[in-house]
Amino acid sequence: MRHRRLARPLHGWLVSAILLLLLSGCQSAYYGALEKVGIHKRDLMVERVEKGRDAQVAAEEQFASALEQFRAVVRVPDSELSQTYERLDEAYERSEVAAERVETRIDDIESVAAALFEEWESELDLYQSAEYRRLSEQRLRQTRQRYVQMHDAMQEAADSMHPVLLAMRDNVLLLKHNLNARAIGALRGEVDGLERDVAALRARMQAAISRSNAFIDTLHDADDGR
Repeated sequence: MRHRRLARPLHGWLVSAILLLLLSGCQSAYYGALEKVGIHKRDLMVERVEKGRDAQVAAEEQFASALEQFRAVVRVPDSELSQTYERLDEAYERSEVAAERVETRIDDIESVAAALFEEWESELDLYQSAEYRRLSEQRLRQTRQRYVQMHDAMQEAADSMHPVLLAMRDNVLLLKHNLNARAIGALRGEVDGLERDVAALRARMQAAISRSNAFIDTLHDADDGR
């Protein structure tokens, strides 16, 4: 019995390791196939960072729009509460989709960044010129540092979306379960806090967008030869 209990975790570890190797192999084949048709990792990085930036812009706009819906709810008459709930619920769902899209874009950026930096580092050994290698190492360090700054800003902004979404969901549920003036009164007290949270979120999003634009400029300005 003891031998069987020890074997199970080992089997699970082997399966995980095999899956990881297969996934890594699939990614390598994917990037290799793209490079054969002239699409390099740096091109993919620029494209994915641009998509990540655009997703952040869309998310910022959606959260601002949702906040306007929450502001408006405290001014509606009782006869329109049902329609108001539907608008708020739709605004919340759209905000959730926007947040998920940002997270997906960050994952995409992380994937190509890992492949790009791994390749770049491995190719340093191909240099015959010590000076060229030194310059390429310096460029690699600078690019990686700016990537980390951009990634951290994007992730911080993405993380700050979750508490705002939770607050939105609480308010939508309260209105759903209490379609009356008392519920509106409770929401009125929550809107100010939600407004502060969204303002802070938008500030983080704008900072992340600026970091994304700066990193894109870095890649555009980088020398083709590493």
